[in-house]
Amino acid sequence: QGGSKWRGLAQLFRSKSKKSLANLQNFGSFRLSLRSNSMRGNFAVAPDFFSGSYNHRKIFTLSELQAATKNFSTENLVGKGGYAEVYKGSLRNGQLVAIKRLTKGTADEIIGDFLSELGIMAHVNHPNTAKLIGYGIEGGMHLVLELSPNGSLASLLYGSKEKLTWGIRFKIALGTAEGLRYLHEGSKRRIIHRDVKAANILLTKDFDPQVPSKTKSLNVPSLTLLYSNIRKQQICDFGLAKWLPENWTHHTVSKFEGTFGYLAPEYLMHGIVDEKTDVFAFGVLLLELVTGRRALDYSQQSLVLWAKPLLKKNEIRELIDPNLGNDYSAREMSLVLLAASLCIHRSSIRRPQMSQARRQVVQLLNGNPNSLKSIKKCRRGEVERGDQIEKIDVVS
Repeated sequence: QGGSKWRGLAQLFRSKSKKSLANLQNFGSFRLSLRSNSMRGNFAVAPDFFSGSYNHRKIFTLSELQAATKNFSTENLVGKGGYAEVYKGSLRNGQLVAIKRLTKGTADEIIGDFLSELGIMAHVNHPNTAKLIGYGIEGGMHLVLELSPNGSLASLLYGSKEKLTWGIRFKIALGTAEGLRYLHEGSKRRIIHRDVKAANILLTKDFDPQVPSKTKSLNVPSLTLLYSNIRKQQICDFGLAKWLPENWTHHTVSKFEGTFGYLAPEYLMHGIVDEKTDVFAFGVLLLELVTGRRALDYSQQSLVLWAKPLLKKNEIRELIDPNLGNDYSAREMSLVLLAASLCIHRSSIRRPQMSQARRQVVQLLNGNPNSLKSIKKCRRGEVERGDQIEKIDVVS
């Protein structure tokens, strides 16, 4: 019966009919939980996907998406990955959007990937996660997201002549930690992002409350203005994300996806995916913010392998981005490096949860007194786990 409903659902999407689309609400109580090779393993689509959360999302026609992106012109193409292309666009009301168009795979694979990402994003609601505006199914599978005109952390950290100040980098660390904490423990279901990286951290800006005119320019403001107006950071691209059921400790995947340089050892060796997979990637991101180096540079050198010996020898000055000079808070820098050391531990068990007593990364970065008490223990190689105190090498 479940397989029959899935085939019926897929057929509705293929029909590209508004009349058929209206019938999707009939699947409100159907929880997709199929394992199918043709669906790339995206079987945990969403809890009660088509009930509630989906109803207020706008359904875009193909003509609306074409008008917004100048017919999906190369001029508007801002990103291209293994499974999708992303275009910047402007809706009729002047709102700036990013339109993700799934491009790779069979019809069933594309539908499966689309439903998986849409199902997750429809249930995500946090200031530090990307906002889903709507979707379209004419002429392909499209997700329509709020566009950040300030671009990604990667574009500003590595592609800009003017460098991000330490104050902005620290705020980015806090915002990203808050977003991940929400995905892991604050949403209705545990969500593992699986692709935390600098390119997937968007930097937003507070605009004036007026609705911009149709002729409003898409140009990004000057970097000086940009940096001073960055208000929050958003985690985007949920294409690889997975729901983790409450009674599951982890997923085991056979197909490796993600970005080299951010992949946790247990994922590379055994295909294990859980919250600690994201925690490891977050630790790499913290190192990028401190060092100004890429997770994997052009010579394929790993940032983690380069940084660990320096962390172990406490050679902090060697780690800090030369572009920062002495313009940073020594206390904040120390906290970020400590958090990074804990997050990139080779043992997933010994990495902190994004939200956990005495090892809570967000509280640590915020200078929470309870977390700060554990700093001396961590530097001695002690981390509290339940009723035990374990001796560990923090940067192993």
